[in-house]
Amino acid sequence: QVQLVESGGGLVQAGGSLRLSCVASGNIFGINGMNWYRQAPGKQRELVAGITIDGTMNGPTKYGDTVKGRFTISRDNAKNTLYLQMNSLKPEDTAVYYCNAMSPPKRWPDPPTDYWGQGTQVTVSS
Repeated sequence: QVQLVESGGGLVQAGGSLRLSCVASGNIFGINGMNWYRQAPGKQRELVAGITIDGTMNGPTKYGDTVKGRFTISRDNAKNTLYLQMNSLKPEDTAVYYCNAMSPPKRWPDPPTDYWGQGTQVTVSS
């Protein structure tokens, strides 16, 4: 199994910055993609950013429309760590942020396996 532990959340004023970290451990060798999701009160969990694990330090990335130009996803392969740099934070960014990792299925065409961290709270004040 894969274990994911997020850190770096906190309380910041609008316009401020935070960097979230996600440390992966366990059977991490089969991971082929990692993502940051967030969930605000009364809202569905939504994709914030994702990165493909393709054998390079930083593979292809994707971002949710509301965070493009403000957030950056990256990883440190040597440390098995995923990062989310968040700049120009807005009150609407307030949510619990979750780290996600994906592995190919054991048998095709089964869906991939998803692993989740416990989340870290980000609160942005006006």
